[in-house]
Amino acid sequence: MVPFAGYEMPVEYCGINEEHLTIRHRVGVFDVSHMGEFWVYGPSASDFLQYLTTNDVLALTDGKAQYTCFPNGKGGIVDDLLVYRFNPEKYLLVVNAANIEKDWNWCSAYAARFGLRPGKDLVNASDDIAQLALQGPLALKIAQKLTRESITDMEHYTVRILEFAGIEGVIFSTTGYTGEKGCEIYIKNSDGPELWKSVFDAGREFDIKPAGLGARDTLRLEMGYCLYGNDISDDTSPIEAGLGWITKFTDSKDFIDREVFLKQKTEGVNRKLRGFEMIERGIPRQHYEIVDENGTVIGEVTSGTMSPSLKKGIGMGYLGKGFWKPDTPIFIRIRNKDLRARVVNMPFYAGS
Repeated sequence: MVPFAGYEMPVEYCGINEEHLTIRHRVGVFDVSHMGEFWVYGPSASDFLQYLTTNDVLALTDGKAQYTCFPNGKGGIVDDLLVYRFNPEKYLLVVNAANIEKDWNWCSAYAARFGLRPGKDLVNASDDIAQLALQGPLALKIAQKLTRESITDMEHYTVRILEFAGIEGVIFSTTGYTGEKGCEIYIKNSDGPELWKSVFDAGREFDIKPAGLGARDTLRLEMGYCLYGNDISDDTSPIEAGLGWITKFTDSKDFIDREVFLKQKTEGVNRKLRGFEMIERGIPRQHYEIVDENGTVIGEVTSGTMSPSLKKGIGMGYLGKGFWKPDTPIFIRIRNKDLRARVVNMPFYAGS
């Protein structure tokens, strides 16, 4: 257990590798109740979110979800988040736990411009909502045992409100961060223990296991997913981070830092977040230096691990021009030794 975003969080239960591989091949459960949730209500909700986020909120229809980020007005990122649309006047934002206060202040600062009142039309429900995430090939099969509604055919990045495990009004979504099938179940805090027991009872025949922060990190890294505070931050742009696909420049979309990001997209950037894999045996870690064949520092590892699925060291880091192409040789400085690695396209792991 470690302190994390104001909570005591499990790093591992039975071991990171075992939890990781359980999710890759069967199913595991994350208690992610620490995540933040903001409701946005009213006729100006979509205009508000269209301005504050990089993705095209107007492309959402009822019951759909979207991955996006808040630009910070200086070419960086306040946070990355999920947006769920329930109807044109009701949205749920799911933000990172460590950024709840920061994100809330950011959203509140722009609320009045769109006629939204913090506490009324913009509501921070983070302290009232618990969340379990079932991840793995068997996740929806197990979840189906706990509801009468058909959910095994739910499309990726969709959301419903349904009865689940005898609990009314459950928010049930299919987004995920592991590269496997999965679902997220949002309930009131008071329903958390009951839900936990029901999920494990339903999954017992499939050897369901709880999973901690360690496996959450190795799973997302194998998929090349950015982690805020590591791979993206107030000092990185979505274009540099390879998140141009969530940065939309449609005629109908004016948003914070639009011109900055459009210039980066059209004229290019001086650095990009790239993936790499170790050729020599070694485990890359955050902040390790990335060097060229002459020992000149060309970047820094933002995330790195020994991949439980691939059995090799993998990582990400921002690299300058000339080091972006796959198979470009680079070196990771580990304990004063420069170990060979190569640039690769992400994801590292293709999924099961």
